[in-house]
Amino acid sequence: MKHRRTAATVVTALALGVALTACTSIASSGSGEAAPAKTPTANQSKAIADAEAAAGIPPKPDATTQAKYIQALTRIDAEIVNGKPDKAVSRGRNQCSMIHNFPKDKAKQVDSAELRFISPNHPEGFGKAKAAQIVEAVHTHLCPKF
Repeated sequence: MKHRRTAATVVTALALGVALTACTSIASSGSGEAAPAKTPTANQSKAIADAEAAAGIPPKPDATTQAKYIQALTRIDAEIVNGKPDKAVSRGRNQCSMIHNFPKDKAKQVDSAELRFISPNHPEGFGKAKAAQIVEAVHTHLCPKF
């Protein structure tokens, strides 16, 4: 359990570090305009990817995998995606950490999905039955190795 908390802490710290680096790299150019923010270095990107992997967050899916995942969610309920496929993918990747960290606790996975996957018309989630289907779609398409 301590290892999982450490991995989550590392992911958070790295994300904050990248955000702070981006914020502090916006400097005044003397003309009153902000200079563009620097993009993360290859080392920072690799460190983030490594920390995410340790926490059970898979890399972003390729276009084909993403399309199949979005299609699976839409079959459950079109409002899960709600016209925001990138947000659905982000939520799914984060849900993978629950599948990774609690592989035998389906109830915890479903509870997490119910809290994570919300929409304007479903601010409390889509219910246990649909949340269980969401977990299955996430597991099948985004993190099948867990």
